[in-house]
Amino acid sequence: MIHCTFENDSPALLRHVTVDVVLFSQDKTQVVLVRRAPFLSNPNKLAVPGGYLDRDETLEQGALRECKEETGYRAKLISLFQIIDAPDRPQEDRQNISFVFLGIAEELVAHPDNESSEITWYNLDKLPDKNEFAFDHYELLQSVLEYGKTPFILPQIISHRKNDI
Repeated sequence: MIHCTFENDSPALLRHVTVDVVLFSQDKTQVVLVRRAPFLSNPNKLAVPGGYLDRDETLEQGALRECKEETGYRAKLISLFQIIDAPDRPQEDRQNISFVFLGIAEELVAHPDNESSEITWYNLDKLPDKNEFAFDHYELLQSVLEYGKTPFILPQIISHRKNDI
């Protein structure tokens, strides 16, 4: 949980909004993953690009900004894929609501920021092992692969608690 303070100086524990992007190559056969820097939660684990939404920023603006900051790529968003508001996501040290987009990488326009220690393109049929991933990003990519085989209505909403399953 992130500790926040309201305008009247009263403390609050709030859920924060995050945006993530499953960023595909132009031919949609590969996905880019970032290795999280050692100073972040889930250090040295793989993740899709993403992060916190800035104040006065739309979801799409935040998703495009996070893509560029963490990978260096300008992206084109295809669709909102998932909304995850499950309060007990694995490997999370705080409770967030995540909006996950599908996107296509366009041109490389910048160097990745210091939150990414490595940027790697992976073939969709040769993803790393589950234990190499941060958070629930392995499961997210499995859901994307399932969508590629049998499309379903988007966005998916993931709201369950582990003990509700």
